[in-house]
Formats: sequence, C-alpha cells, structure tokens
Amino acid sequence: MPSHLFADRPAPQPPERGTVDALISQTQQLRGDVDAVRRDTVPDGTDPQGRWQRALCELAVHQLDDLNAHLGQLRAGTPADAITSTASAASAASTEAAGSAASVEDGDGAPGAGIPAPRPEPPRGSLLSRVGSAEWNLLTDEVTWSGELYAIFGWDPAKQPLTLDELPALVHEDDQSLLTTMVTDCLVDGRPIDGEFRIVRPGGEVRTVHMMGEPVLDSDGMTASMWAVLRDVSELRRSQLAVRESRESLQLQQHLAQTEHRVAVELQEAVLPPWRGSLQFPHGSPAALDLAAHYLPSSSSALIGGDWYDAMQLPDGDALLSVGDLTGHGVAVTSGMALLLGALRGMAVAGSQPGPLLGHLNQMLDASVQPALGSAVCCRYEPVRRTLTWAQAGHPAPLLFRGGTGRALTPPDGVLLGATSGAVYAQAEERLEVGDLLLLHTDGLVPGRDGTAGAERLLALAPRFAGARGAQDCVRTVVEEFGQTEREDDACVLVARIGAS
Repeated sequence: MPSHLFADRPAPQPPERGTVDALISQTQQLRGDVDAVRRDTVPDGTDPQGRWQRALCELAVHQLDDLNAHLGQLRAGTPADAITSTASAASAASTEAAGSAASVEDGDGAPGAGIPAPRPEPPRGSLLSRVGSAEWNLLTDEVTWSGELYAIFGWDPAKQPLTLDELPALVHEDDQSLLTTMVTDCLVDGRPIDGEFRIVRPGGEVRTVHMMGEPVLDSDGMTASMWAVLRDVSELRRSQLAVRESRESLQLQQHLAQTEHRVAVELQEAVLPPWRGSLQFPHGSPAALDLAAHYLPSSSSALIGGDWYDAMQLPDGDALLSVGDLTGHGVAVTSGMALLLGALRGMAVAGSQPGPLLGHLNQMLDASVQPALGSAVCCRYEPVRRTLTWAQAGHPAPLLFRGGTGRALTPPDGVLLGATSGAVYAQAEERLEVGDLLLLHTDGLVPGRDGTAGAERLLALAPRFAGARGAQDCVRTVVEEFGQTEREDDACVLVARIGAS
C-alpha cells in the first residue's frame, strides 16, 4: 500500500459581529418616556380626549416593544446588509412613537366636533402609519370618525361613517368573523379590544389595521358606547414579513453552507494523505525520505478550496511527490481536486513521467463539462540515483535547501492546467544529496496569491531548517511563519528531507 502524509487542520474562527446597543438603549429610554406620559394620563371614563390619549400611549408602547425585540434579533446576528435597513426602520419607528406620545399632549386627531383634516399619506414603504379614532354611541346610534380614520379606510369624508353593523362590509371576508368576535366581546362581556384585521378599501387595496378600544359604561353599568383607536400597520407588517422571510432564507443558506463545508472537509480528509513520518523504501534501497505536510485553510473564507499535497511510493521503488491547486471553493472544486488527484496517482502508478502526466491532466480538465483551471508540481524521485525528475503547470517551483541556504529550482516550461488544448509540459532533473531538503508549496501562503513573495519568505527560513531535527520540525517552522497570515486562499506545504539508507 502507498504511504501517505498527515494534514493538520485548525478549526476556522467565526467572524466578529458589531452591536446595536446604542439603538437599544435609545429605544428603552424612549419607552420609559412614553411610560411616564402614560402614567400621567388618567382619563375620565366619559372623556373621549382622555381615552384617545391613553390609546396613543398604548400604541406607542406596543411599537417600541416590537422595535426593541427586532433590535435584539439584530444584535444576536442579522446579516450585515440588513443592518442599514433595520437601523432606518428603527429611526422611523422611534419617530412615530415619539410623535404618538407628543400628540397625547395636544390631542391632535381625537374624535370631537367636526372632522379634522387627515395628514398627508406617508410615503410607500415608510413605517410611519396613520392613526385614527372612532366612537359608536349605542344609545343614539351616532357614529364619530376622525379624519385619519376616513383616510385609513379610504372612505369618502362626504359620506356618513359606518355603523358597527356596516363596518364588516369593508373588512376582508376571511377576517369578518374575527372583527365580529372582538366587537361582541367588547359590548357583551366588557372586554377591551386589541387585535388586527385586514380591510379592503373601495379601490380594492388590502390594508392591515390594528384596533384597540373599550366599552363606555353608563351610570347603571350598561354599555353606552364603544370607542376605538385604529392604526394602519400594513407597511410595518410587510416589513416584518420581509425580515422574517430574509431570516428564514439566511438560516437556510447558512444550513446549506454548513452542509457544503462539512461535505467538502470530509471529502478533502478522505483524499489528502493522513500520514506523517519517514517513508522507507523497500528491497534494501539506499535512501529514505523523511516527509511531512500541512494544510492551511483560508482566513477570509469558510469554504474549502482545491489545494492538495500528495506523496506515495510507486511500484518500481520511486516516490511521487506533488502539490497543486484547482481554482475555486466548495464541494464542486473539492470533488474536482479529488478526481484530479486520483487520476494523477493512477497514471503515476502506470509509469507516466511528470511531463506527460501533466499533459494528460490538462486534457482531462480541458474536456471536463465543468471547465476549471489548476496549477501543479509533479515530482518523481529515484532513490537509487537520488535524482528528482519534475514538471510544473503554472505553479511555484520547488525550493531546495542545502548547507543552510536555499534556492528555487529552475522551472521547465508549463502552462496552467486547463488553459489550452494540447499543451506540452517539459521536464527537468536535479541531483540531490543526503541531507537536502525539498519544499513544495501552493501559492496561497501570502495575500494576493503572490508565489514569489511566498518563496522569498520560505527561503529566508533556511538557517532554521538547517537546525531542524526532521521534516516535521520544518513544517512546524513554516506554520509558525505563515499560520497567522491573513490569507485569501487555502495553502499547502510539503517537505521531503533526503536521508541515507
């Protein structure tokens, strides 16, 4: 069985999130102010103005509680692109709540003599909403609507306001029974009204209305009239629905991303060799390879890339060493990397030399139904003569360390895998000595995929490599040097030290 390498994979750290504590603090402070106004408002049971003031306070409290809950969700983890829209909604909702509290002081819009002119229609999409009021006198059959209520229902101010018996005509057919139940409970059992229903305006537009009200009792304790405050919450509910759907979509995307990440990691772990230590050649061969490798995940993406490293013993006693990188991230790329690596191993076992082998891999990528680009270095080490035969496809050259210094091997010609049909890959040979250190790496070690910068930093580690006890110590040195780098892509490093028999 071929021997394999060990890959150590540190767990990715979750990104830090900002907070909305300042908005939450402001909302809580505003709610306290509204509570203070509500406590100071002690209406006479027969005073329509007092009932209106209390209802406005209740509406403001409802809205601020909703806002506080939404901000709590935002702090717990809302997507970054939703923060701006949520903060804007918070500002609008706070303005509306403050406006409701302010109208408690001046009584604007309360039912009384005449019909006050309604406010201009809030802009489409605004969370600012109309608030109207009504009173139905059961003794005189008199009905009083505020101007805002006419605007909410889209009712012609020249017409008489609707009685309680006529009101269901403007209510969505699916909600008529709900309104009937709320009104009956109020008039018969004396229960306060607090609920929502949909209305259908004369033009056919459907709106959602939040209704709060109470019965007004006469001196004998009988229900004399019913008053109510109605608020058009259509835009607010539409916004809440959008937030809920966005959250559910985000949760689904996160679940799919986590599943994809797990599958990609499992596939990568199944393909990359989980072996560490010395690869001893059989049949009394005069040389040995001390091998170690490491996979460094991207620091800016949770997705697994297509980087690989590999080392295996071939049937004729040679050793195959390779590293490479298939562009992209995710399960599809990891699957492509696994297919490519499997083909590389199979052709090497069949006796293909590095140059022709890369040519076959190029044909394979070029004919794929999912075109991709890749880079690779493929080395065949003959231990009897200590000769390294290698080829490259648009990849950083191997680094050779000897006597406390290092250099990059001169690369033979070779273009990226999948870049062009019929590409030919040249080969080069290098004689190695006992104690030489061969280092193969992918180009994601440093930001910007700059293979040259990565090679220069690796060559500067030559004195430390010279004092290392083995290949694993050298890999550990590389991880110490590059492990904390903010990499945009994954990276791999493979170290082979030439030993004596």
